[in-house]
Amino acid sequence: MFSGGMQAQTSDNDGFATGVAIPPLGLPGFLRVPQECRGLVVFAHGSGSNLSSPRNAYVAEGLNRAGFATLLFDLLRDEEEADRRNVFDIPLLADRLAAAIDWRAAQDRLAHLPLGLFGASTGAAAALVVAARFGSAVAAVVSRGGRPDLAKKALETIRAPTLLIVGGHDREVLLLNEAALSRLNCPKALKVIPGATHLFSEPGALDSVVAEAAGWFSTYLK
Repeated sequence: MFSGGMQAQTSDNDGFATGVAIPPLGLPGFLRVPQECRGLVVFAHGSGSNLSSPRNAYVAEGLNRAGFATLLFDLLRDEEEADRRNVFDIPLLADRLAAAIDWRAAQDRLAHLPLGLFGASTGAAAALVVAARFGSAVAAVVSRGGRPDLAKKALETIRAPTLLIVGGHDREVLLLNEAALSRLNCPKALKVIPGATHLFSEPGALDSVVAEAAGWFSTYLK
């Protein structure tokens, strides 16, 4: 069913979950597919995070409940994460995300699903670069506390509907997102979560992120 490496799989009436390895480097990932599946959202984590990030895991679980499959995976190997320059190497992160999308296209149970990207921090820039690269193959993008400015010229060529979510108290990042929004030439929106900081650690902040992301993907992942 899955090529490129598969680990232990669990399943129930709600679908299945399995560990995967993304080629060519065998980057570890975790895939969950609900029984009634409306699309696949691939996550690109940001600086200091990996597939075990509790914030991305929380958002992924919310999207699973909304009927979306999710793929979380490590964009960097352990030795690469030790060099902080790699965390901000957007072309490198974008190539790793593109490899995951290529892997998805080779999986019979995933290839037909509409594709969305969810990026956080520097991972959001990688998601935007990949959306520009893949064109219509990416149906929608959501950025949480992202650095869309790091996507540079790719912003102007993205066609996938893009939602930027920023905490109201994350003022510097909010300014960067406002500037990036003006450069996007696709269906777009900026949602500010009142009272939230960069990590959305405030009570209810991540629930607001889940609601906004699920609404966006529900609209555009057809």
